[in-house]
Amino acid sequence: MERNEKELTPVQKRWQTFWHYARPIATWGASIAIVVIVVSLTVHFVVSHYVSAVDPDDPTPYEITIPQSASAGTIAGILYNACGEGKDGLIVSTASFKVYVDFVGKANSLKAGTYVLSKNMTIKEIVNVLAEGVPARATARVTIPEGYTVDGIANSLVSAGVLSESSTFKTMCRTTDAFKKYPFLTEIASANDRMYALEGYLFPDTYEFYVDSSAEEIIDRMLTRYYEIYVGEYVDRAKELNLTRDQVMILASVIEREARDPEDFSKVSAVFHNRLKANMKLESCATLSYATGTNRLYFTEDEMAIVSPYNTYLNSGLPIGPICNPGEAAIRAALYPNEEYVEDNYLFFCNANPNETAKLLFSRTYEEHQANVEKYRKYW
Repeated sequence: MERNEKELTPVQKRWQTFWHYARPIATWGASIAIVVIVVSLTVHFVVSHYVSAVDPDDPTPYEITIPQSASAGTIAGILYNACGEGKDGLIVSTASFKVYVDFVGKANSLKAGTYVLSKNMTIKEIVNVLAEGVPARATARVTIPEGYTVDGIANSLVSAGVLSESSTFKTMCRTTDAFKKYPFLTEIASANDRMYALEGYLFPDTYEFYVDSSAEEIIDRMLTRYYEIYVGEYVDRAKELNLTRDQVMILASVIEREARDPEDFSKVSAVFHNRLKANMKLESCATLSYATGTNRLYFTEDEMAIVSPYNTYLNSGLPIGPICNPGEAAIRAALYPNEEYVEDNYLFFCNANPNETAKLLFSRTYEEHQANVEKYRKYW
């Protein structure tokens, strides 16, 4: 060893001395760096998988009740099963909830009471609400009937006390700007030329809304519900018919407004499919009612000549956009017209006496149709 050290140059000796002292430091530093990286990745994984919100985009309110003297484990179970058996709960796991409340020292601070929580809340937010005993946000149950327009929905929300005024809701529905996350909205043709770009896509259903919800939150809920309905079979069937999603929704909206009896939906659909195939105008009073802001069963010749992209007496093909927000039955009818009525080439329908029946009268020829019109026009 002495001979080898004598053979080293002064520079080599200095580097040898330096590395003798630096190596432990470098090894220690590398170990610390590895530990920091591992801890950071672990923390990120835990937060993203166990502490974050179950679904940041789902503000659906769920009412839960925490009984007196409930343990952290009991509360965790209530939160995990709050949305029903087999469905994601308000927390990802019971274990993560119990570990979190122990870690932050709030396991014994969670208060009994009734709360309204949602899946877009993180564990931290949920724990803070339960620990502070914040009163539950008031909710209102609102039923939006099939066939309601944006205007009708807005008025219902105001009447239910969910919105204080309707103008903000209507303004947000005029464009798709605030809802770009929904890919189906990017497929809408001429959206900016429509009365409401979101007309047709606010799915009618019974909702539980916070009474202090914003217009954007409410619209988001309704678009999300639509997204849940129009999937799989409907998407495939539209492609089979060579129809875009938007064309299906336009046709469904007209069917919804024309037929009062659900049994007539597929028959009305057959008539419209036949007329479109024959390059005939739809001549739908429902589309003219939307264009004029009225709700009538009969229009004069002058009224049928009103210039509007929604007027199917004046314009060929489908109107520029949906004329209401159709339900699932109308959507299905648009995709599955009555096969018998398609094969027999029915091209006309009209109302009978609406005071006696909701059924429509269908005809294959113009002569048959005119006879029905002359017989029942006085009741319209």
